[in-house]
Parts: sequence; structure tokens; C-alpha cells
Amino acid sequence: MNLLPLVWVGIIAFGVAVYVVMDGFDLGIGILFPFARSHDHRDLMMNSVAWVWDGNETWLVMGGVGLFAAFPRAYAILLHALYIPLILMLVALIFRGISFEFRFKAHRSRFLWDAAFSVGSLLTALCQGITLGAVVQGIAVVDGRYAGGPFDWLTPFSLFTGLSVVVGYALLGSSWLIMKTEAELRDWCYKMARRSLLLMLVAVAVVSVWTPIMSSAIRERWFSLPNFYYLCQVPLATILLTGGLWYALKRRHDYVPFYCSVALFMLAYLGLIISIWPYIVPRALTFEEAAAPESSQVFTLVGFLIIIPVILTYTIAGYYIFSGKVKAGEHYH
Repeated sequence: MNLLPLVWVGIIAFGVAVYVVMDGFDLGIGILFPFARSHDHRDLMMNSVAWVWDGNETWLVMGGVGLFAAFPRAYAILLHALYIPLILMLVALIFRGISFEFRFKAHRSRFLWDAAFSVGSLLTALCQGITLGAVVQGIAVVDGRYAGGPFDWLTPFSLFTGLSVVVGYALLGSSWLIMKTEAELRDWCYKMARRSLLLMLVAVAVVSVWTPIMSSAIRERWFSLPNFYYLCQVPLATILLTGGLWYALKRRHDYVPFYCSVALFMLAYLGLIISIWPYIVPRALTFEEAAAPESSQVFTLVGFLIIIPVILTYTIAGYYIFSGKVKAGEHYH
């Protein structure tokens, strides 16, 4: 086996995982935004991520560029099949980004930027979940080209995965705010985190049942022997971690809920990788078949190996510098 495509799969998978966690709690705050009890609470919620929201999206760009550079055939198929939800996601991210800048300057029109932040976050999360569901359910490919229609991505399964991601991001957002806020807002976040966790459990259970029913290949992967003996550790770990998260919320820990929420997302991500491996376009194109010429992979890999440590360094530094609770009266600018 050529190791280069495998290295690139690892890089892209790492970038997507970091993006899901970092922008997940960011988007989750926007999803919870309309339910906040006061304007002061909304200010604190936005201030908790104002210093990091744009840096979080660096990982989304890196994942897209990596897919284009290392797996151009997969990039062409996926972009063609998912053009509408991806464009909607980008538009939502633009309005959401603008709202950060304008909301703290506006007075009479602040409610419009509140709406832009909330709707942009919700639509971004929904589109990401729909995209995930469309990939898992399979994409029509004939002779290496997308053979479906412009709305093949829109199915009951993809809509449900979209809502599931919204609920999951709300859990990440509420657990982040528990870690970053105090007093009344923090108390409210504990309540929202418990509700989000219950909804997420329902979503995970439904998707876990629906996916193997929908795909015989995924059913064979998880439930054939001896695979089942090894892979059953993933749902067992999920159950144990969920119990730990619920306990941490009841005991009102500050940091444990966020780390448990992140771990739950990583287990779900691991389950996704197990389900579709070794396909990059499920049931149509493996990562080896989709790989770019070796020279292209090597050329781009050099740049990535330089830039990734730089991104990691300033990301870690930023989180360290802005660690601790967000105080009332602190402003974005």
C-alpha cells in the first residue's frame, strides 16, 4: 500500500476533527443564542468566543484544501453532489462572521445582527449535518462522475443527521459556556446542557439503528463476527462517557462537561470512520483510487507539514492567553 494517501487521510481526518470540536462549540453558542435570558447574557456568550471564532474556521479551510490537493476526484464528486448545502453553509458563515463585527457597534439594528448570528449558526450546523448524512447514505457515481440530481442530498436521513448535529453542537456550546461563564448564565447553561444531552442521546440512538438498516455494507461491517467483538467497544464507551457527563452536570463541574462532550463527538467521529472505511466517497471511490499523482501529494504535503505546526502553535497560545472566565463588561474590541 502506498503510504502517501494514508498520510493525507490522517491529515484531513485530523483537520475535520479539530474543526468539529472548535467550531462546534462556537456554532453551538449561536444555536443557544435566541434562548438566552437577557442582552447581557448574549454579550457574554459572544465574548466567550469572539477572540477565537475566525481562527476555528481555519481548520475547515485546511480540510477543503487538503481534499482538493490530495483527492481531486473525490473533491469533484462531492462538490458536485453537495453544491447546494455547501454554498448555503458558506453564506451562513459569512453572515455569522459579519454579525460579530456589526453587533457590538450597532444599537437600533442590534436585533438584526443577533438574528444573523443565530440563524447563521443554525444553518451552518444544519448544512454540515445534512452533508454528513448525504455522504453516509451514498452518492450516485458512474464512470467516476456524479450521476445524481441536484437534490439527491435532501432525504429524511440527511435531514435527521442535520438536526442531530444541531443538537450535538448545542451540547458543545452549553458545556463551553459552563467552563467560561459564571453565576446566572452558568446555571442556565447547566440546564441547557442536560436538555441537549438527552436530545443528543435520542439522535445517536436513532442514527445508530437507521444507518445499518439503510446500508447492508455498514451492517456487515459492525455486526459480522469477529468485527462485532471489537467494534462494540465504541457504543459501550459512549454509554459510559454519557453517564460520566450526566454525573458531571449534576455535580456542577466546570471543565469536565466540556471534555466529556468533546470525547462523545470523537467517538461518533470514530464510528463514522469505521462505517465508511476505506471509502472517501462511500461505496463508490476508495481513498487510494481517488488519490492525486504522487508528485502532487508530496509537493502539497511539504506545505502542510510547515503550516500545521504554525496553526497549532498560535491556536494553543490563543486558548492559553484567553483562558479563564469571561467577565461582564469585557468587550470584543
